Amino acid sequence: MNNGICALSAVPVRAEASDKAELVTELLFGDCYTVLLRQGNWLRVESAADKYQGWIDYKQHTPVSAEYFEAWRAQDHPRALDLVQVVSDADTRQPITVGCRLPFFDGMTLKIGDKCLFYNGAATNPAQLAAPARQLLLLRKLGQLYLRAPYVWGGKSVFGLDCSGLTQQLFGLLGVQLPRDAYQQIEVGETVDFVTQAQPGDLAFFENAEGRIVHVGVVLDENQLLHAHGEVRIDPLDHYGIFNRDRQQYSHKLRLIKRVLTQQ
Repeated sequence: MNNGICALSAVPVRAEASDKAELVTELLFGDCYTVLLRQGNWLRVESAADKYQGWIDYKQHTPVSAEYFEAWRAQDHPRALDLVQVVSDADTRQPITVGCRLPFFDGMTLKIGDKCLFYNGAATNPAQLAAPARQLLLLRKLGQLYLRAPYVWGGKSVFGLDCSGLTQQLFGLLGVQLPRDAYQQIEVGETVDFVTQAQPGDLAFFENAEGRIVHVGVVLDENQLLHAHGEVRIDPLDHYGIFNRDRQQYSHKLRLIKRVLTQQ
């Protein structure tokens, strides 16, 4: 096995070794992964952050040393806060989006394997994210950044993401690593018994007719919910579920609310 890092703004991760296969998730710039298997021009990889597996095109693989990979895993790296920004060196300029990791960022430069890149945009400071008040303030600000981002199954970037991709990215920006899918995220945190007890930053989960968890969103002030449904939007939440403002009807049935962030 060897290791790699996403050196592009985003790399699609597919269910099978084919460009036609379902998109299951994305690697974003700065995400490390382990290569599990090679099949022709495709690599089966496992994300170092959330252990999610899938197939990427070999042409989009950037290898890193075992030493780099272990050092990457040992740190909580800053993330880009600008909607779109650029990383560069003397030869190249490339875009990255909000939520991308900035490995070994010192305030000016970051390291992608052996390559040193410049970044002069806004970034999170992992050392300052433990304070609940700061987390909630940042969450409200970030929610506005993602509004109207289009829904894309398996997506994680501001240019296309699904419901659990949105929550994973938002909480990652707060320094909290969530699992990838909604049915996995529901296992995190403490149960909130009633909607009336929900607080900003709680996660609300929704089920289909068979009882499977199929949707997740982030509770905001006054029982509003930020979620990805067609687009990233804000809708009212009550004990029945999500009331779609545009269609004037309920779109999702509430199953459970979980508290992930420490509240004060």
